Amino acid sequence: MPSPPLPPRLLLPAAPALIAAPHGASVLLTPDGELSTLSARKTLEALEELGPPILVHAPATAKRLGVGAIPGAYDLLELYAFALPAQPAAPTPRGLAIALDLPPPDDAEAAAALLPEIATEILRRLARARNALPNRDVAMLAARLRDAMHWPWADSILAALGQPQARGSNDGLKVWRTMPEWEEAAPAQPPGNLPVSPAEARTRLAEILGEGAEERPSQGDFASAASMAFAPRDVPGEPRLVLAEAGTGTGKTLGYVAPASLWAERNGAPVWIATYTRNLQRQLDQELARLYPDPEERRRKVVIRKGRENYLCLLNFDEAVSGAMPGRILALALVARWAGASRDGDLMGGDFPGWIAELFPSGAVSLLSDRRGECIHSACPHWKRCFVEHSIRRAATANLVVANHALVMVQAALGPKGGGGSSEDGPALRYVFDEGHHLFDAADGAFSAALSGAEMAELRRWLLGNEGGRSRARGLRRRLEELLPAHPSLIPPLEHTEQMARALPASGWWDRWEDLPDPDNPRPGEAFLRATRIQVLARTAEADTLYDAETDLHPLHEDLPAAATALESALERLRDPLKHLSKLLTDILEDPDQELETGDRIRLETASRSIERRALIPVVAWLSMLRQLREEPPEPGTRPLYVDWLALTRREGRDIDAGLHRHWLDPTVPFAMQVAAPAHGVLIASATLRDNSAKRDPEAAWREAEARTGVQHLPNPAIRAAVPSPFDYASQTLAIVVDDMNRDSPGQVAAAMQQLFIAAGGGALGLFTAIRRLRDVHARIAPALAEAGLPLYAQHVDAMDSATLIDIFRAEEESCLLGTDALRDGVDVPGRALRLLVFDRVPWPRPSILHRERRIHLSGGRPTSYDDGIARHRLRQAFGRLIRRADDRGVFVLLDPRTPSRLLAGLPEGVVPRRLGLAEAVRQTAAFLASPALPPG
Repeated sequence: MPSPPLPPRLLLPAAPALIAAPHGASVLLTPDGELSTLSARKTLEALEELGPPILVHAPATAKRLGVGAIPGAYDLLELYAFALPAQPAAPTPRGLAIALDLPPPDDAEAAAALLPEIATEILRRLARARNALPNRDVAMLAARLRDAMHWPWADSILAALGQPQARGSNDGLKVWRTMPEWEEAAPAQPPGNLPVSPAEARTRLAEILGEGAEERPSQGDFASAASMAFAPRDVPGEPRLVLAEAGTGTGKTLGYVAPASLWAERNGAPVWIATYTRNLQRQLDQELARLYPDPEERRRKVVIRKGRENYLCLLNFDEAVSGAMPGRILALALVARWAGASRDGDLMGGDFPGWIAELFPSGAVSLLSDRRGECIHSACPHWKRCFVEHSIRRAATANLVVANHALVMVQAALGPKGGGGSSEDGPALRYVFDEGHHLFDAADGAFSAALSGAEMAELRRWLLGNEGGRSRARGLRRRLEELLPAHPSLIPPLEHTEQMARALPASGWWDRWEDLPDPDNPRPGEAFLRATRIQVLARTAEADTLYDAETDLHPLHEDLPAAATALESALERLRDPLKHLSKLLTDILEDPDQELETGDRIRLETASRSIERRALIPVVAWLSMLRQLREEPPEPGTRPLYVDWLALTRREGRDIDAGLHRHWLDPTVPFAMQVAAPAHGVLIASATLRDNSAKRDPEAAWREAEARTGVQHLPNPAIRAAVPSPFDYASQTLAIVVDDMNRDSPGQVAAAMQQLFIAAGGGALGLFTAIRRLRDVHARIAPALAEAGLPLYAQHVDAMDSATLIDIFRAEEESCLLGTDALRDGVDVPGRALRLLVFDRVPWPRPSILHRERRIHLSGGRPTSYDDGIARHRLRQAFGRLIRRADDRGVFVLLDPRTPSRLLAGLPEGVVPRRLGLAEAVRQTAAFLASPALPPG
């Protein structure tokens, strides 16, 4: 019998505390209390004598010290994730202090002194919660880590739990054992059609905000306008449409949540709220705490929905635990602790700290999700506990479902996934599309097709499974194996499918570009890719091989027609047995003489649906694209329905993929027809729906907004609403175009950013239109910023995802951040944490064949204006990051002397950009940010 627990005891390691600055000196606090500032070399020498240190983020610290790793380090992030799972915190000393309600440190010396206090507070909180349900197996798990890998924190945790002699077991990793199972519910009742009036929307908004809330009349106006999307529709196919622009600071989110939540409560059906970015999805979820303060009520009434690839797959986790090597067990233990406490099992942007994955080798965490469509649904032993299945069923009875544009559109493209195999999401009656200015881009991705090596190889892997590699891919036979003994008629078409699937590219095809065709094994898939590559190389100019290349489909290279015809025949031979197999599965399900057990019925239905969606739909699309190659090319200048082109994908100077791509010329057409038209009400909202440059012609601005969102393709006109921002941009911001530098000189761009960042004292976001330039500037300015005491972080440089970087940037007011498009939209960093935004150059749309065709056919005969509109929208979106509250102040700088004045018309009203030399821009930036803010209003 296990010994009874002892009183908890706080046991801290006698270890130094270390803060390592990038490219600069480190601060070391010895166990005796001696504080020293040392060079990286001296720090390493001191650690050899003192032993492993207490620190935050061991891999980042090792990188700053110029070493591969710091063996035995006491990483506070590991302790925090283990002891306080599913609790957010920025992965820095200041971020942990804020999360633990400790006084945040002001400098590196204070941070070093705080590290032991952070460890103490974490252990104290664990001791207080040691009897809580998620901690039932925590001592067993800590002891397992102690025995398997001598985890440095194990003894401290066991002492805090009062179980220093606990015995380790892998049972602590088997978190699925304690997870609840979902149960089938009765069918949902028909939803009502009761409207929400503007007055009722305002009343609900006031209830959400509570007494004493800041009065924002514009927010009430927006809620009133949004309520129009929740009126009953009169004609099928003609939803109630509202197109609403709400300036930054309006309170747009709660403005539409008010009528949406009221409609859902009255009518017994969920409202789907879709965003474009994960950042806004997470922010929206946090905002909804004001509507549903109780966490349990919020979990019932608000569901976050994403694609399966975002969630922890319990089967993948089970298999990882079964074969866990000592080197991987800590990563699995932290995931197990999180999974037991997680609200919904979302590994990507939910309550899973993104920095956990950064502490371990690549794939240690990411491979635990179903990133390759290998879900076996009801055949999975964990199906009843599956996070995805739980969220799907909760969404059916929730009031608000927070999803992303992509998921909503993919569901519409595939149709509802009903049936016993999986109660998948069906179409919604009411949609709110936030970040509506991105609908065009989201639809472009959702309603496109690619006949590429990666896509064909993925289908081969799905059909044939693991062909000798390390993947756990099961293949179609493994998915059907429990059905085959009872239904032998499935075997011939299955064998035929497997035989025909070998025409698709096999593993390693990207290394066989130069191989001559083998007459005994023609591999039509690979031959088509080879011919595609030849045409791309022949028709494009010699350029940097680090970048992708593309060319028009017509005129066809002489090698391509024969290769396309051979692949078309091969795909037809694959399609036919797949269709036969799918029909047999359906026939068995519909045969009245078949006495099917529930499990078999579910497997049959799941298999039939999977074959349709994972195999037949792409094969049919590819055949359509290949047949197009046999037809006469379109007359030059005619408006196409689709845009087809050939492309070559490169990575680090190597050609890794080729393919034929097809996009809708106007992707809002399928969005309007397949998503919006079947709904009863649609609200499309954004801070930047219209192009501000069209102030003199408001009607033209609205028409352009309707074209970019697909509203023009629907029979009913949209109700238009525009609510201005309450901010005084003229006094709260300064906009500068630096006009005496060469934007194409990496050295000059780096020098400008460095001087501006230092003038602002940090709180600076640098945005780039190319990853290569970002990396170059980072390498040039990181040492100088570190010497100035300004930490620098960067996308595509630091081993952190964008959400983690934003969390750090928000917590560390003196930090600086470099990023690309992902940080331009949907990022909320209020206060001094973001006070300077610098663009390296005008964010023009990237030249491409697809953009060329849209520029010709969608610009209304004004292609230059089309480009201008895109660039203006991007600048306006970026500018919107600066001012998030009434007391914010910020400086916006463009390091591009070529910036046309017409683009700057897209900035908020009252902002008058100044063209200055760099020296004067630096002086004015420092002076503006140092001056006292004017009182609001």
